[in-house]
Parts: sequence; structure tokens; C-alpha cells
Amino acid sequence: MLVMFKVKNYTSFKNESILDMRATAYVQHPTHVIRVNGKHDLLKTTALYGANASGKSNLISAMFFFEQYIFSQFINKNENGDFESNEIGMKMKLEPFGLSNDTNNASEFDIIFLHNDNQIQYGFECTAKEVLNEWLFINDKKVFERTGTELSFGTKYQKMLGAYKKLPAERLYVAVLEYFLDDEAKKAVLGDFIAFFSREYNVFTEILFESTVKGLAGIIGLSKKLVGNTAYRKKVEHYLRLIDVGIKRLDVQTETIFDEHTGKKRDEKVVRTVHDIYDEAGNIVGEKLFDLRQESTGTLRFLAYIQNIIEMISNGGVFIVDEMSARLHPLLTKLIVDIFCSSQNKKAQLIFTTHDISLLNNNQFRRDEVVFVDKNERGESSLYALSDLKVREDATFNKDYLQGKYGAIPIFNYDDIIGGELNG
Repeated sequence: MLVMFKVKNYTSFKNESILDMRATAYVQHPTHVIRVNGKHDLLKTTALYGANASGKSNLISAMFFFEQYIFSQFINKNENGDFESNEIGMKMKLEPFGLSNDTNNASEFDIIFLHNDNQIQYGFECTAKEVLNEWLFINDKKVFERTGTELSFGTKYQKMLGAYKKLPAERLYVAVLEYFLDDEAKKAVLGDFIAFFSREYNVFTEILFESTVKGLAGIIGLSKKLVGNTAYRKKVEHYLRLIDVGIKRLDVQTETIFDEHTGKKRDEKVVRTVHDIYDEAGNIVGEKLFDLRQESTGTLRFLAYIQNIIEMISNGGVFIVDEMSARLHPLLTKLIVDIFCSSQNKKAQLIFTTHDISLLNNNQFRRDEVVFVDKNERGESSLYALSDLKVREDATFNKDYLQGKYGAIPIFNYDDIIGGELNG
């Protein structure tokens, strides 16, 4: 479970900004809060609102960069969702804040999460060429801290880690430990860290453009479980029927496919949707199979989401989505939010950006679940929650937001537009 994520000097976030998933003492919507380990009250959802170019996507990008920077150094997900050791992989592009004469090119990232009854804090400060600082704490006890290539250890971990002090400037120390530690020590130091990122931390940044989806429906990423697990597939089918897009069920067949790259034929599982055929009287007289590319982009996007959501509601996880409501009817977006907010959800969190103000009301969200991303005249983004403002619990969130009471909206003069350029 995610507690907090911090970013500093990355894209439009020049100053420190913190996404805080800790719940306030509000009594509204008690099912929207998960109590973890009997003492931590965490929000199940956070909705990020703001104007275009305010920095919403940059926050998701920071969360994605943080994950991928680690992956590029020592851990990659294999087909089973596990990690594999790897040398330094692709170089992630680091983008410090660029609208200042400040020459600081170091970006900072920090995360606090809960896993297996333990609280983990990990972060680093880096440039495009080297890691400047790095730290890891477990249950508020120092595992290690690093400044440049100098290391210090917590008392509990000194003996376990003290032999591994040789540290390249460009490499994360957690990557060094993952490579050199024996299995027992690795489990003690990095077990929860690796398990969280491999199985629970999911950043969904893919934007499904219509031409791409229609040309290559496979981009939605059908899971092997959807193809091979009948019980799981029935859960997905239940939600597809629930959203009333005409899909009766999913059909999975093994077909022989010609691979243009290898010039050889191979067997592949192919998923199609099943629709009823009706006569003039409205009676069902048969069925017809559709290729996925024949479905709407909104349906394909929902299919991509719901696979992840079912897994996370069952097993736990953090679903981080940029522009979740894009190409989805507002009621489908609401359905996804309601799944996460339901009393049945005991393990999963949803963080998403949106412009859908139909959700922005006190029946849908607590005040601490709504976070605004705003950008000042210097191009600097900042985060603040509705709970940070003096807002009544019975306020009309969406109306007040559009009237500019909370900020984080586009600023322009309608009179200038209507009376100026359009009539000029």
C-alpha cells in the first residue's frame, strides 16, 4: 500500500511536491479508507484534477520514471511478474525543471509504502550521469544512507552490508545489493522492496489512440490469465456485460498464425468477443464473433483496465493511471472508482488523473481524495488536496471548482475570445 510519493526538480515540479495517501479524520465515506496493520488509515482512491499542462501527467511520469530507473539498473519483470537480475539497461531520460536560471540538474524521488507489516522508505537524488544521494529505511530504522559513493549503515544492518562498499557513482546501491547479497540477506533487506514493485506498483501510462488500437488491438495487453484461466475470464466477462456494450462473453481459440518476422507458422491463442444475433422480432437467433479491433476504443480501454483491476482487488496493488477517463463514458469511470471504493476492496488503491467533473462531488469522494495540480506563472507545478482548503463537507465540489474557488483551472477571458479573435 502506498503511503506517500515525493518528487522534486523533475519536469514541471521544481519544488518538493508530495502525494499523500494518508486519510484524514473525516467520517464521510468510511469504506473509502483501508486500515493497514491496525494503525495506518490509507485512502483507497485519489483523483487528480487540474488544467491542461498543469502537471498532472508529469506527476504520473515521475512515478513511472522512479520505477523504471530502478528497473533499468537491476530488476526487470519477466513473464511471470517476477524480477530478474540485469546489468544497467536502457538509460532513462531525466528531465529536471527547465524554466529557471538555477543550474541544479539533480532530481529527487522518495516513496513510503507498506508491505508485509513493514513500512519501507526508499529514495534517491540523481543527475543524468550519477546518483548523488540514496537512502533506505525499514520501520523507521536506517538500512543505509549514501552520499556520493560514501555509505553508512544502520546498526542492525552493518554486519550484513558492510562488506559491500564498492559503489560506482552511476549505480543505485540497491542494485549492488540485489546482485551481491545471498538469498537470506537479500530477503531481509530487499524482499519487501522487490515484492512491492514487482507485484503491486502498476503505472498505466499507455494512451490508446484510435488508429493504433484499430490497427493493433493486441496493444491492450491481454494477460495470459485471461486466455488460460476460465474462472478469471468469467470475472472479466461479468464486467463486460455489466457495462452494456453488447459483449456476451469472450471466445478463446488456438489458431495457426504466420509470423512475418520468422517466416514460420506458430500456434497462438486468439481472443474474440461474442455478440448475439437478433431477428426482426428481437429474438436471439445466433451468435457472431468479433475481432478485438472491431470493438470501440473505449471498450478496449476498459478491457485493458479491468484485467488489472480484478487482479489488484484480489491480491493488492496500486493502480496509477494517467487520463483514466479518456474514451470512457463517465459512468464507466465511476464504475471503476466505485470498485476501488467498495467495502469488498481491502488491499488496492487507485490514483488517476482526470478532467471528468461529473465525479467531483461529495457523494463520490471525501475531501482528502481530491487533489489539485496547479501551475504558477513561472511554470512550476504544485499539489494540494481539497482537504487543505477550508471547504465544507456539503460543498458542491464541481460547481465551485469551475467557478475557480479551488484554483487549478484554465484562466482566460471569454469576452476577449468572443469579441476579439473570432470576430476579428
